[in-house]
Amino acid sequence: MKANMENRPYKDLPEQVLFALFQQSNENAFSEIYFRYSGALYKHALKMLKDRDEAKDIIQDIFASFWLKRESLILTTSLASYLYTSVRNKVLDVFSHEKVAARYQQSLQAFIDQGEFITDDWLREKELTAIIDQQIAELPPKMRAVFELSRKTQLSYREISEELDICENTVRKHITKAIKKLKVKLDTVVIIALTVVEIIQLIRIK
Repeated sequence: MKANMENRPYKDLPEQVLFALFQQSNENAFSEIYFRYSGALYKHALKMLKDRDEAKDIIQDIFASFWLKRESLILTTSLASYLYTSVRNKVLDVFSHEKVAARYQQSLQAFIDQGEFITDDWLREKELTAIIDQQIAELPPKMRAVFELSRKTQLSYREISEELDICENTVRKHITKAIKKLKVKLDTVVIIALTVVEIIQLIRIK
């Protein structure tokens, strides 16, 4: 998963400028984005999937989709956070498909009997996630980027510090402050539900 280190005319460009060029269908900008992130994204996917081929396929799919959506894509987070979240969602899709297939094999009737409950539970989780995402979007840019990499992509403090080129202590402070801000904005019921949703997500990832 290593990109070619030669012919990198945009290697020193900041992320915002690089993304703007990418949206103009600049292939060198796309190549630079791939070079910067593909290796780390592959490791992230492999860590969750434990399968090299599946991890490679997911990264290829992510970047293929990224290129196809380039002109209409609107980033509300950092580019790194967007790509890590895309990988995580793709991995969850894989787990979801495997889970459904296994359940069908075990008992089709059991799946049918539980279908209404599962759908209702999924809708509640989706609505809650939308509320939380809205509050997260209102955090200061740097704090939001750190918080999203921590909560949505399951990166460690060390990995986040390396990704954003800041010290681990700064990462810890951003996350602590973000949680305090969110607790002020969200009522007790939502906070409790957030914990439940995160536990569900962690179980799915494991």
